[in-house]
Amino acid sequence: MADNPFKAYADAGVNVAEGDALVERIKPLARSTNRKGAEASLGGFGGVFDMAAAGHRDSVLVAATDGVGTKLRLATDLGDHRSVGIDLVAMCVNDILAQGAEPLFFLDYYASSTLDVTAAETVIAGIAEGCRQAGCALIGGETAEMPGHYAPGDYDLAGFAVGAAARSQLLPRGTLSAGDAVVALASAGVHSNGFSLIRKLARDKNWPLDKTFDGSGQTLGAALLAPTRIYVRSVLAALKAHGPAIKAIAHITGGGLTGNIPRALPPNLSAEITRSALPRLALMDFIQEEGRLSDAEMEATFNCGAGLIIIADETQVADLNATLQAQGEQSTVIGHLVERGPDAPACAIL
Repeated sequence: MADNPFKAYADAGVNVAEGDALVERIKPLARSTNRKGAEASLGGFGGVFDMAAAGHRDSVLVAATDGVGTKLRLATDLGDHRSVGIDLVAMCVNDILAQGAEPLFFLDYYASSTLDVTAAETVIAGIAEGCRQAGCALIGGETAEMPGHYAPGDYDLAGFAVGAAARSQLLPRGTLSAGDAVVALASAGVHSNGFSLIRKLARDKNWPLDKTFDGSGQTLGAALLAPTRIYVRSVLAALKAHGPAIKAIAHITGGGLTGNIPRALPPNLSAEITRSALPRLALMDFIQEEGRLSDAEMEATFNCGAGLIIIADETQVADLNATLQAQGEQSTVIGHLVERGPDAPACAIL
């Protein structure tokens, strides 16, 4: 009998011992995300969450799954894996937030050709940080070695989040009406969408990713890798303070502003946005100039400085903005809802 029971599997390219070592190294990261309802302990067959202990005895569950896309390619090329785990969490929990729900727990899937324990631990440390920012527990995950399926050094990520909300708190509300204010919460950068275009521009234009680009001292590569902002704590605070005044939320991801705002609207209403009111980011201006992209192309691809949109009662928007800004958000009214005509777009940026 062979001394090493995993030798044959190791010869096939799967290192079970390294996988076990990774689990031990990330257990403290999972424990750091504990919250009411979860005491994260990795290694079982499933993660357990106690809804009653979390204060949700009669709530609706809201689930989301997402990835980071080809931003992973840029992170791998730059050898910087610190922020993509935050991106992974953000893409899921911000979607749950858009339904008016509180994210409760998170699971991740990490797959690679050959497990690099150091890189994997760095990624999962980012996931744990994202969970702490969102107030949700990392209760489980899967690490898969798939030799021959991924190129050496490459990996992929998927995230899964579950949240809950009282039925009366679910968004969008049926009270949406013409005159409601459209409020933008500033993004931290590109977030996690549009990177296939960004990478093409970087290649075609030979972007110096290791050089500063806007006088801030930050390199272009670091600016592009800036993690997706997690809006959970600030918006949950606003929902608690202002309740029915918040009528809908849109998370601005793939499809940009014009593709995502309509997802929160009924068919009889349209959002009219003032382009000059959008938060300005030097990085967005740089991308638009380098790519010679029209405003319409930018707004259908990127968040254009607005990572999350809240639609709220116009009469209460001043108090809402005060609450959001006290929570550290940069928020501003960028437009209003109007009655939608027969040939009008669901989102017009003027």
